[in-house]
Amino acid sequence: MEKNPTVNPVLTTCPVCKHELRVQKLHCDHCHTTIDGSFTLSKFNYLETEKLYFIEIFIKNRGNIKQIEKELNISYPTVKKMLDEVIIGLGYSITDDDDMFQKQPEKEEPVQKNLKTNILERIEKGELSVQDALDLLKKK
Repeated sequence: MEKNPTVNPVLTTCPVCKHELRVQKLHCDHCHTTIDGSFTLSKFNYLETEKLYFIEIFIKNRGNIKQIEKELNISYPTVKKMLDEVIIGLGYSITDDDDMFQKQPEKEEPVQKNLKTNILERIEKGELSVQDALDLLKKK
């Protein structure tokens, strides 16, 4: 069986125009079958590596915040912030009613501001076009 020593992660955005890419060819290294078509990637493919790692640790620890804090050596507010970023990165919005980890009423941390900041960061990184950002904001 032939091994490919260099396997790169799937690119999710076009390096030229910054729009989302689709997978068009799949290949089996074992039997050499190749399938051509148009395949979409999951929402998770579009998350940064740091967010994917956080999801892995979150699942491994069954959402136990204390264990996540200990394993990642981060504070409760940082765990909460990272979870919010993952939720937004997956295309969902966050409301105060969604906060199952809220210990006490906190100073207002506007979720809308977090969403806008996330969208602006994605535009800056070239992961999102201005028109796509406007469409996302209209939905929220």
